Amino acid sequence: MQVGESASTDRFIVESGPAARVAELIEPALSDRGFRLVRVVVSGGDNATLQIMAERTDGTMTIEDCETISKEVSPLLDVHDPIVGAYRLEVSSPGLDRPLVRPSDFEDWAGHEAKIEVKELIDGRRRFRGILEGFEDGEVRIEVDLGAAGKNVIGIPVDLVGEARLVLTDDLIREALRRAKKGNALSDGAEAPVTDIEEE
Repeated sequence: MQVGESASTDRFIVESGPAARVAELIEPALSDRGFRLVRVVVSGGDNATLQIMAERTDGTMTIEDCETISKEVSPLLDVHDPIVGAYRLEVSSPGLDRPLVRPSDFEDWAGHEAKIEVKELIDGRRRFRGILEGFEDGEVRIEVDLGAAGKNVIGIPVDLVGEARLVLTDDLIREALRRAKKGNALSDGAEAPVTDIEEE
């Protein structure tokens, strides 16, 4: 049984601290413009970098899209000031070895290799790597090598997933290029010019 459309497209990996404040602030604006937020990362202390990773609902992203998002969110960040001090704003696509943050991501990229790190041990393991088999009944389905037991498809409850991302392979590169060509977009790391923002 597949998850409902809304639950499937809701992010299950969410930020904390200043990054969470930024995500809450910009996600509705991105959605209104036809984009999905993938991740927000705030790194560094003084002269921090605020990275906003986003994509169109079809998974594509152009440099022009990155610039559009930058222009859309900059006024919101200026008005609400969710980050203390000066920072650099970077807007980019998720890239080829993208993080997987929605149940639908595991469906969209089924058949490709992924790495998953869980929040607590499952059968003595915290890290799993294998071929994605989709998402079903609240679980990420992935074929992993269990040693003596051989390769098996296991289910990992989505609420235990701490981090998940695709593994860069030749097959993934070919698929990403096919999708980019279909969407006439740069989905392999499009990035807008960096904007420096000073606190007033």
